[in-house]
Amino acid sequence: MPIPSRDIAIATIRQGHRAALLVVDVQVGVMNDAWEPARIIGNVALAVAQARAQRVPVLWVQHGDEDLVHGSAAWQWVPELSPAPGEPLIDKQFNSSFEQTRLEQNLAALGVTRLVLAGAATNWCIRATAYAALERGYDLTLVRDAHTTVPMGLDSGRQIDAADMVHELNVAMTWLSYPGRSNGTVSALALDFAAMDIDDRV
Repeated sequence: MPIPSRDIAIATIRQGHRAALLVVDVQVGVMNDAWEPARIIGNVALAVAQARAQRVPVLWVQHGDEDLVHGSAAWQWVPELSPAPGEPLIDKQFNSSFEQTRLEQNLAALGVTRLVLAGAATNWCIRATAYAALERGYDLTLVRDAHTTVPMGLDSGRQIDAADMVHELNVAMTWLSYPGRSNGTVSALALDFAAMDIDDRV
């Protein structure tokens, strides 16, 4: 069955017409073993450059826990990416970028109603953040070629390939239906914050 194409509209749940780019966990320790890291990091960097060129806010979410110790080398952003002065930095400890963080307060201060999402890891923090955003009334656009993860080994001995998890979330983000909200995907190259007329085909 073909994936439907859907225009991206302005949210009716939240007042306002502003988009923001949310970059999640593109950190050294997260990306070390991720699927196609160079390509994904390049596409995240492209999305960041496009946001800045169009004066769209960029918010940076950085994970910390016992495996990704705050301040350690693994915790740092990858060398290809660097927050600019004044861009909000959000520390998190849970999969969702909204849980026990200041993300929502930052978005409210900026008047943001649509999140454009990129980063890692697809099946954990990107998925959790995407669903949390929609549940809170934000419109959501996932940059379909700017998120990645590592293969997932199951107790049965089977393995789910990272590419399959990326593709599955891209499909899910075009099929979800929330009242008064819109969701879809876009490639990094086609990302246009000014128009937000986005082709969401996978």
